[in-house]
Amino acid sequence: MDAIYLFIVVGVLLLGVAITGTLLKDLPISTSIIYLVVGIGLGSAGLGLLSLDVMKDAKLLEHLTEIAVLVSLFTVGLSLRRSPTYRGWLMPVRLATITMVLTVGALTLVGTLLLNLPLGAAILLGAILAPTDPVLASDVQVKAVTDRDRLRYSLSGEAALNDCTAFPFVMLGLGLLALHPQENAGFAYLWTEGAWSLGAWFGWDVAWAIVAGLLIGGLTGLLVGRVILRLENAQADALGLHAFLVLGLIALAYGLTELVYGYGFLAVFATGYALRYLELRASDHATAPPELPSVALDETEAAILEQVDSPEAAAHYLAVSLGRFNQQLEHVLEAAVVVVLGSMITRYLTWDVLWFAPLLFVVLRPAATAIGMIGSDSGGVQRALTGWFGIRGIGSIYYLSYAIVHGFEGAVAERIAELVFSTIMLSIIIHGISVTPLMNWYERLVERRAGSTETSNTEKVKV
Repeated sequence: MDAIYLFIVVGVLLLGVAITGTLLKDLPISTSIIYLVVGIGLGSAGLGLLSLDVMKDAKLLEHLTEIAVLVSLFTVGLSLRRSPTYRGWLMPVRLATITMVLTVGALTLVGTLLLNLPLGAAILLGAILAPTDPVLASDVQVKAVTDRDRLRYSLSGEAALNDCTAFPFVMLGLGLLALHPQENAGFAYLWTEGAWSLGAWFGWDVAWAIVAGLLIGGLTGLLVGRVILRLENAQADALGLHAFLVLGLIALAYGLTELVYGYGFLAVFATGYALRYLELRASDHATAPPELPSVALDETEAAILEQVDSPEAAAHYLAVSLGRFNQQLEHVLEAAVVVVLGSMITRYLTWDVLWFAPLLFVVLRPAATAIGMIGSDSGGVQRALTGWFGIRGIGSIYYLSYAIVHGFEGAVAERIAELVFSTIMLSIIIHGISVTPLMNWYERLVERRAGSTETSNTEKVKV
């Protein structure tokens, strides 16, 4: 692409990020659909200004989507303002484990029986498409830290956790294809004297990697957060822009975890959640965080901090300032990735998606969700909407790119790439069109059934 056209495209895209969110808020269309259309127009089917190939440019796609997912996971972690012992965590954990495993298993059967894929490739397909997306699913996630709606909380927690719990199955598929990256095998690779095995996979790719991600991410958030708060309480201008703290925390947690072969995605989510937990604990687990001072346009960060007169307010300001920058960065990265997806989509469309995507969206995901929610106190509407909003997106592109970078290639890889890109495209369109009317209807239903009680306390309302 010529540099002049690149500047024009980037300018229009960034302006679109700023404008379209407000204009489309009440319309049955998401911003991701707009970005997808822009990408198609820039790709080979349109102006031909943007041309990428998932096989040749897998490394670029891997890093771009990796950054987008990391930023989104940090944002979700900051938004979940509840104690680790909160009973509502059971639902996201169920969805990210039981529902995830069942979806991977079901897609593996579809891959082997209906698509004639080798077992390793079929598991890889399941691992790529089973997780819901934390980036594109923002419209169904918690609106604010005081949001107590069980549907939004469950979908937010699931989107964060299952982008992490899917990774062991990516490794399982690569292992069965003799493509398991040795640098990720760690001591498990030594245990088996160089031979990959299911035992090594479970010990290293499941148990160790998940525990390491949670511990390192959580400790990073807690320790760095405490240092930041002490510095800010001691001197308001002791620290620079909080935007750098966001990027530094994400990079530090991710790097430290990957260094010991843990799951960096899980660590970044845990870091964001640990920072929010500092504020929750500082406010003695109050239902709502303390109010912050009003901010004038000409006030510096130090001037604002001088008005914060309590440790709990300082902790809340830290979480809010980090979250605001992170959300803005998340929107920019979402636009960039979906535009790139749109530019590539015509090259990877397949007729198989006409039966494969409905099978996933209407049968497999709802069935796995229903089983995962057995015994919960969620109502029928909440169960149905949880099953429907299994949005696929940027995380799936990352896992596909990761597999290709580590040697997954040939006709089988091309076929899976076609299914993945086509399914994501339909998910962006179908879920993007349905999210606004369905969520508006759901919220009206919750308000009616809440009656005279506070409508914000929707965790007590069974719908």
